[in-house]
Amino acid sequence: MTTNALVLNATYEPLCVVSVRRAAVLLLSEKAETVTPGDGFLHSAQAIIQIPSVVRLNRYVKVTRRRGVSLTRRAVFARDGWKCAYCGGPAETIDHVMPRSRGGGHIWENVVASCARCNHKKSDRTPGEMGWRLASAPKAPKNPLWRVLGHRTPDPRWAMWLIAA
Repeated sequence: MTTNALVLNATYEPLCVVSVRRAAVLLLSEKAETVTPGDGFLHSAQAIIQIPSVVRLNRYVKVTRRRGVSLTRRAVFARDGWKCAYCGGPAETIDHVMPRSRGGGHIWENVVASCARCNHKKSDRTPGEMGWRLASAPKAPKNPLWRVLGHRTPDPRWAMWLIAA
């Protein structure tokens, strides 16, 4: 069953991803229309509507673009493929490559996904001091779809709207 819906601006530009519940509120308040239906129906006392997969706003919304992608725990896991940057095992936590206590910042280039064992073992040291190497240098996601999707896996029904982004 569909749990999220893609929201398009009036110009069919992808804006964001919202819950199906929020998309239904947009439809019922006549602020949006369904472009691509999803699976199933939502039932209320007065109405039955098909779950939307893609909705388009009826009025144009001016969007101020942020420069970068928000740094969140879930986004770091998604960027690193849910794998530990040090051993390749399943990631459970995030780690600062240059520890914050030693001047490392909480920025994309200094944060990696890590398993609890490696994070604890590394402690307040750098990978170089431990004799460890990162498989790839951490960096901020550059794909413009990260601004729309964040860490989410896109629904296949969104493909034609995300290609233009």
